Amino acid sequence: MRRSTFKRSLLRLHSWLGLVTGAFLILLGLSGSVLVFRPELDRFFNRDLLHVSPAAASQPEHALSRCYHTVTEKYPNLDGIAWLNPDAGPEDAYNFRIYFNDTRLLTYDLALITFNPYTGAVLREGPASDFMPSLLEWLFQFHFSFQLGIPGAALTAVFGIAMLLSLLTGAIVYQKMLWNVLCFRVKINRKNWRTISSDLHRIIGVWSLLLNAAIFFTGFWMNLFAFKSKTWQNELVPTRPNSQMQVPADQMFEQALKAMPELEPVYVYLPTQPERKFEVRGYPAGQWKLWGAGNSVKINQQTGEVQEVVRLADKSLGERIEATFHPLHVGNYGGIIVKILYVITGLAPGLLAVTGFLLWWRRTRNSSGQRKRTQPRRFA
Repeated sequence: MRRSTFKRSLLRLHSWLGLVTGAFLILLGLSGSVLVFRPELDRFFNRDLLHVSPAAASQPEHALSRCYHTVTEKYPNLDGIAWLNPDAGPEDAYNFRIYFNDTRLLTYDLALITFNPYTGAVLREGPASDFMPSLLEWLFQFHFSFQLGIPGAALTAVFGIAMLLSLLTGAIVYQKMLWNVLCFRVKINRKNWRTISSDLHRIIGVWSLLLNAAIFFTGFWMNLFAFKSKTWQNELVPTRPNSQMQVPADQMFEQALKAMPELEPVYVYLPTQPERKFEVRGYPAGQWKLWGAGNSVKINQQTGEVQEVVRLADKSLGERIEATFHPLHVGNYGGIIVKILYVITGLAPGLLAVTGFLLWWRRTRNSSGQRKRTQPRRFA
């Protein structure tokens, strides 16, 4: 009796978690599925904009420094700049993310700017809170903050935990079905919408259980910064005027690659404040991307001195595990097959929310009808 009562309580918790968070999880799942192919979609839909004609030189000269100076002149108070595609080919435009601060909690302060590296021309520019210059950049910011700034980032983390609890309670409630579903012993009963929704809910829930748990846990972990009081305080403090780097960005980039010759860069941070360091992050050649871009070179922007060379292999076990969280969340570690799997899994929360709602509605109607049938008749 106690066990059945416990399971009923878990089922009730499982249902309410799904009902309360369902609409938000649909939005997170759909946006996440699109973002799995964000680089590919950006290149496809903006192929004319992002394709540039190479000059006589195989690589644009001083392009990184020129882009840096253009951004810092346009935006005099920045937290930093990130070069998003340092692996760009000779016919690719350069994409930069701008970190600024409008001192408002309910806006997340990112912007995108894209350059022709040969001419220095700005090809697109604008905040990630607008659909232009890039719907995908807007969707990226929406995915981790609902376009609600730091409170929104905290909210998505809360929904990540709620989804984990929903998965855990669902696994316990339907534990007898787990093995049957994995062995393909459970088929969809097409008798009516009730049986279809019930079987779909179980099958989708079981097959997406582990990957969804990894995705939502890593999403929660990466948004933990939104629970720190310092994050909220910093958001309300105006950013100081830019302090230009004293050493050319192109020179420091070359230095970083010489300090770690095996590094394949995927992210370059260009500081605009004096205490920050120029940093290049990436993967060593041949490394499986699941282990994360935890290798980096930091350079003193004032002197050009290499101050730190960090290799993932030298980090602690905990740091190496944490380095896998980003690739586990975005699915960039296994080629097209893994990406397609992530797209399908991203649709699962929405399907679970819909089928879960139908199951809840059926139970509610049945229990309501049962109460009416058991009520004693009144006679005049």
